Amino acid sequence: MTSLLSKSAPIALAAALALSPMLAPTAAFAVPAGGYGDLVEQVAPAVVFIEVTSMAPAGATLPDNMPEALRKQFENQMPQNTPQGGLGSGFLISADGKIVTNNHVVADAQSVRVTLTDGRKFDAVVIGADPATDVALLSIKADVDLPFVKFGTSETMRVGDEVVAVGNPFGLSSTVTSGIISAKSRDIHSGPYDEFIQTDAAINRGNSGGPLFNNAGDVIGMNTAIISPGGGSVGIGFAVPSDVVREVVADLEDDGTVTRGWLGVSIRPMSDEVAEVLGYDSATSAVVDMVAADSPAATAGLEKGDIILDFDGTTITDLRDLTRAVAAKNPDDAATISILRRGKEVTLDVTIGLLAQQKA
Repeated sequence: MTSLLSKSAPIALAAALALSPMLAPTAAFAVPAGGYGDLVEQVAPAVVFIEVTSMAPAGATLPDNMPEALRKQFENQMPQNTPQGGLGSGFLISADGKIVTNNHVVADAQSVRVTLTDGRKFDAVVIGADPATDVALLSIKADVDLPFVKFGTSETMRVGDEVVAVGNPFGLSSTVTSGIISAKSRDIHSGPYDEFIQTDAAINRGNSGGPLFNNAGDVIGMNTAIISPGGGSVGIGFAVPSDVVREVVADLEDDGTVTRGWLGVSIRPMSDEVAEVLGYDSATSAVVDMVAADSPAATAGLEKGDIILDFDGTTITDLRDLTRAVAAKNPDDAATISILRRGKEVTLDVTIGLLAQQKA
């Protein structure tokens, strides 16, 4: 069972301070025999506890064609929307109060309350959110500079590297756990841009949105989901890589939304039979299953059955390669697509469109 770590989610969505404003250490910590104490002292003040209030919808809806008088009678007897709470984690990334967390922690929130490790509480504003990557950006206002941490580079992290998670599982504030990176670029089928870091550091409900640190105290991931038959940690957790989070946050800071390129095709994996006929050792590339009318793909001349080998310099070995490469483009960018069509390689020119915004 894959679960997001927010306490309010029915599936377990992993919902994971008064030092100097810049809390992230400038030099890497060598992990001492005694543990991670020095590192935690540096970074923990920038990890926050998030409490969310939203409205639970009433359990039933009435038919549209019901007579008005009868509708009012039934509506008076039906349970109304009731407030519900949720818990999660987040981390400060700037002295002026910018906070990163998961979209699923604050989705549909009517109010968001942030508590720092020193007990200070703030009402937070959601600047913007991106459901596709499960990243949200909040803001709080304080009369002093706040402690914060900085992003590291997730791409350079290796399987086997040690990591530390800090968050608020089950509302237990400032909980620290450690482990290693178990795998990279995991696709858990939660969205089109899945490339999670897998870790065995214990994360549970309430850890969602909390940071995953390397030994230098840099954020290299944001804890987001777990696989758990019983709802608790079994050592299989997933974090959004910091390289993805950083890019999305920069976009959200601009205008509260994320801009992505759009091609306008539905794609499917190449079958083993087709791969064998074409002489590939294994199935690779992306096969066009459908071309949307009036889309950039249609204008460029893509057809159903085309096998996309390369998109503007990115070799396409699986479906995610194409999805991410197209999304990384800006609207009106020019790109080239190399395809295999009826046994011949063809190169097409395409002008990228704008992907419609997902509802947060």
